[in-house]
Amino acid sequence: MPAPSHVHYIRPKPERLGFSLNSVDSPSPYRTRRVQSRTRDQILGCYITCGWYIHASRSNPESDWFIRTLNQTHTCLQTWKLRACTASLISKKIFDQVEANPDIPLRAIQDHFQKTYQVGVSMDKVFRAKDKARKHITGDYTKQYELLRDYVLELQATNPDTTVKIDVCSEPNPDSPTRQFRRIYVCLVPLKKGFKACLRDLLGFDGAFMKGPFPGQVLSAVGLDPNNGIYPLAYGIVESENTESWKWFLDNLGDDLDLGRNSNFTFISDRQKGLHTAVEQIFPNAEHRYCIRHIHDNTRKRWRQTEYRDHLWRCASSTTIPEFEHLMKEFSQYDKEACEWLKQIPPKHWARSHFSGRAVSDVLISNMCEVFNGKIEKGRDKPVIGCLEFIREYLMKRICNVMKEMKKAKGPLTPIATDILTARKTIASQYIARWNGGDKYQVTGALQDQHVVDVRNKTCTCRKWELIGIPCRHAIATLNEMSKDPEAELDIYKWVHKVYFLETWKKAYSFKVEPIKGRSMWPKSECPAKLIPPPHRTQVGRPKKKRRQSEGERLSKKQKASQGDGVNAAQEGGSQKPTNDGVQKLSRKHISVTCSKCKNKGHNSRTCKGQGGNQSKK
Repeated sequence: MPAPSHVHYIRPKPERLGFSLNSVDSPSPYRTRRVQSRTRDQILGCYITCGWYIHASRSNPESDWFIRTLNQTHTCLQTWKLRACTASLISKKIFDQVEANPDIPLRAIQDHFQKTYQVGVSMDKVFRAKDKARKHITGDYTKQYELLRDYVLELQATNPDTTVKIDVCSEPNPDSPTRQFRRIYVCLVPLKKGFKACLRDLLGFDGAFMKGPFPGQVLSAVGLDPNNGIYPLAYGIVESENTESWKWFLDNLGDDLDLGRNSNFTFISDRQKGLHTAVEQIFPNAEHRYCIRHIHDNTRKRWRQTEYRDHLWRCASSTTIPEFEHLMKEFSQYDKEACEWLKQIPPKHWARSHFSGRAVSDVLISNMCEVFNGKIEKGRDKPVIGCLEFIREYLMKRICNVMKEMKKAKGPLTPIATDILTARKTIASQYIARWNGGDKYQVTGALQDQHVVDVRNKTCTCRKWELIGIPCRHAIATLNEMSKDPEAELDIYKWVHKVYFLETWKKAYSFKVEPIKGRSMWPKSECPAKLIPPPHRTQVGRPKKKRRQSEGERLSKKQKASQGDGVNAAQEGGSQKPTNDGVQKLSRKHISVTCSKCKNKGHNSRTCKGQGGNQSKK
């Protein structure tokens, strides 16, 4: 029904929060009451007789409201409490803010409403509003499991040959219309091709907890690129980090990389029991390294002194077996019990002297997995599709960031390889190489550092060249000696493994992760069974968001705090006492307190009476 000529249509203004006249409460920030209510008319007036009055009408419940009479003059005081300002209304107003900044503080939202709309809201209401806006943005946790198959179809359509596998719990009733989600594995085809182009048979495994209402862990397989940066290959969400879930993950990974049981691939992990058993069963001939930092954390439970750490790292960093045995003997002389505990772990898992050179890397820690888990930390709080999308978008952005760094690189080698080679060239000038007339050279340096370099096989008895593929100081000294021959045409870059060349780095990141369309354009799965979330048990108390710190991290913080206190107390003449964890703590014995009022020693400000010196009374 068209509006009469004498009636004006008023659109809701944003400064009035957009309250609809369908609401029981008034759009005015003043206390009002309904004077008359009809099917097509609403008349609102102020509680206090001050003249404020509004009369609106509409032709049917679905049409717009038309203002017939409006008197905006108020003589009563304004109120900050409005029942019409609900959490649902606030969530609609802060939708854009939460989408742009999911971590926006509640206090900022409360202040924004108070300044913009002159409305006071409680922190509980703001919390509920933000939670509703976040759920609207990320989607409901339960509903996303129903859309998981549609997401997989869209991901495989935009990135062909991508491997995505979903595992469900066994259902005794085959006619059941639902299946309970158990696991999902994702390996994007651009990452698979790029990892093979990296020419490094090395992968690190680790898991991280999901932070949402449903239990689970994010498993990841991360490698190293030619610049020694992380290169994520595959990821998945499983029910827990156990032997069965790791075996399922490794089986799928082996199919993608064409790895058989006789594969001599190199893996590194944090000695997780389920993963260790799974690797032994799936890849019995693989070289499985243990992260030395996690071994050190285990030793700190009994031996906390820093000397144990130094002995452990010296033994792990040695590259030859004679040097390793000599350092282990020194460790045994320092503490035989700790050395015997370390001998229970086979050195082939943690010592460079027992590593092979197949991985073209002498890495001792699984830091690549820790870095990846830190990058996806915010995504682990999202629903299942939101978490998978957060990881995919991070991988897509990371390729772009690395390509920008490639443009700055100069020279035939990657930046990290160039730095290593330059540092070794500087040290090699202090070594003397002597030729035996064949393919070998004897290289001698300071402190009885003498090794043999085989030019034909490109090896050195120090094994550093063999482990990482970059000529060691002895090989560079040999090259300097060979360059004295005017007929010799030598190029040091020919002695570097091709994994470190800039062309290899560019080829590894030449495969791009394709973007996907919005949820409304995803193809619909024809699977009749609907996915439902895994079983959930509500835990007591507030959900924990922070990562669990290891024993070493907690002790390191205590050491830093104690060292800071030690510096302050040492300036006051305090004495230090060694503790069981090797931290030098200071004793307050024989230290006299100083009064902050009269600056005299022997008492504090609470018992100060001006003794020991002249104290002027104020």
